Amino acid sequence: MIHIRRFTGVILLFVLAAMGPRSAFAANASSQRKLDRALLEAVQTRSLKPQPVIVRAKAGQMAAVRNWLKAHGDVVESEQAALNALSTKLTADHLDQLSDLLETETLSLNAPVTGFAAPPKGTTTPTPPALTVLRSTLGLTSSSPTGKGIGVAIIDTGVESSSDFQGRFTAFYDFVNNGGRFTTAYDDNGHGTHLAGLIAGNGSLGSAYTGVAPDARIIVLKALNAQGSGKTSDVINAIYFAITNKALLGIDVLNLSLGHPIYEPAATDPLVQAVEAASRAGIIVVTAAGNVGQNPLTGQPGYAGITSPGNAPSAITAGAFDHKGTVGRGDDRIAPYSSAGPTWYDGQVKPDILAPGHRLGSDVSRATLYNSYPTLRLDTNHMVLSGTSMAAAVTSGAIAVMLEANRTANGYPAHPSLTPNAVKALLQYSALRMHDDLGVTYDTLRQGAGALNVAGAIDLAKAVDTSAPVGSWWLTSGVNTFTTIDGQALAWAQNIVWGTNIVWGTTVFTNEPAWALNIVWGTMRESDNIVWGTGALEGDNIVWGTAALEGDNIVWGTNIVWGTGLIGFTDGMNIVWGTAGPNQTSTTWGSLSATNIVWGTNLVWGATVLQ
Repeated sequence: MIHIRRFTGVILLFVLAAMGPRSAFAANASSQRKLDRALLEAVQTRSLKPQPVIVRAKAGQMAAVRNWLKAHGDVVESEQAALNALSTKLTADHLDQLSDLLETETLSLNAPVTGFAAPPKGTTTPTPPALTVLRSTLGLTSSSPTGKGIGVAIIDTGVESSSDFQGRFTAFYDFVNNGGRFTTAYDDNGHGTHLAGLIAGNGSLGSAYTGVAPDARIIVLKALNAQGSGKTSDVINAIYFAITNKALLGIDVLNLSLGHPIYEPAATDPLVQAVEAASRAGIIVVTAAGNVGQNPLTGQPGYAGITSPGNAPSAITAGAFDHKGTVGRGDDRIAPYSSAGPTWYDGQVKPDILAPGHRLGSDVSRATLYNSYPTLRLDTNHMVLSGTSMAAAVTSGAIAVMLEANRTANGYPAHPSLTPNAVKALLQYSALRMHDDLGVTYDTLRQGAGALNVAGAIDLAKAVDTSAPVGSWWLTSGVNTFTTIDGQALAWAQNIVWGTNIVWGTTVFTNEPAWALNIVWGTMRESDNIVWGTGALEGDNIVWGTAALEGDNIVWGTNIVWGTGLIGFTDGMNIVWGTAGPNQTSTTWGSLSATNIVWGTNLVWGATVLQ
């Protein structure tokens, strides 16, 4: 029997005057809808600075858009053909004019993307956080699967080749300096190498730093530079390269420990759409939730800090928890910087899962991070980093060992591999619910389904027969819905968070239509034939308000200000930390300043959010 718990509450009211006066351009509603929030602001303020833009043309109209740009003296920097898009730089006047052009579909900021990791604050030399503890706290043992035969692509700053990846470093393509061409491996920052070590380091440079899937193959697509940043368009090109070369390079998992603020709904965000395309192609995409869960100046928690592409519905979005350097799970706590949901505009529940991400030691190249933070070096090859970047990497490694377990049990390739939706469901169902220091369970917007339980996910994956007919029971053996770690039997969450609903029961024991490749996670359309138990879920039914929902421990709205937009509208603007917001009557929403606004031009970013 499957039970569906739906979120209800009191609808928030918003004051339109909070936005202030709008330019004459804003009156053109049709053109306004084509621009994301950042570009709309540039037009409204008549910014003199050219904006980096991704222009999506309507079907068959790319040539017309290209010709318009050429006629107006604008240079096409790159093309994203799979999205029917191109990248350029435009002044406010040209943005205004191009948005009125019938041939254009949407205009999005070609936003700078960054990795979500930086050294924790403090100058003292860290205690080496042995990864053997991390593997043990995830339930992994010497007899666990090792990810053999599974390919994990990492889009990041690159990876420095070493004996830790000997024989499993499949390929290196550089989208920063070589136009996506095959080249010699390097990492001029260190972030990507740290991720690779967490995912698939074999421990030859130090057995304490063995990764989660030490036999997995690594495919590296460099899209971030020596400073750990890059362009959205380069990341998109790297994603579509992975899609095109999935079979050739054996790509099963794609790790995206990077992102940018959300400027538009997921349906029009080019980076999100690239991620959704990868999921439809059968690649399991893991994204970082973002490191914007806490006001770095006041320490107050904040919601709605999920970044793009962490808001991609079908991605597995990982938040971070601190495993405290112990095997037992009772002292685990959510890292304060880990971004919480809901997602801007769409109101989806994210993150999907939490994974260890705080103070993890791993491989690092002797480049920017290594040279900038000498106190965080563990030895000449390893250093400590924290962030949802690290959590995403741990999750990617976990998926690699899950896939190996399932394929070995099923007789792959005779039987198909697990789909991205099925993998997410198994991870969520076997997750472990987390609580704070007072024993209060964290709400779903903070922890998603719960904390990563790799041993449980492996057991579940082994039991799934992927060739079972749709709608039939697909477990080949019984599964205990608990995992013993450090001598303690821990109950599984036994639910999945499907968009804006929590689905309970024996959902994952059946080959549901929801696990198909053509289903976008969270959709409820009748055409998808998604039926949970005896009834179909109808549309999004989350309602934001101020009431605490008994049983789910979610307090809606008490610390979120959605600017002047409701869920589904395209003009949500600001997060206010703490408890300011929905009950205020002032049209100015209190005293907003750079100290308490996350989004827009006042974004608080980088290492300042890490504790």
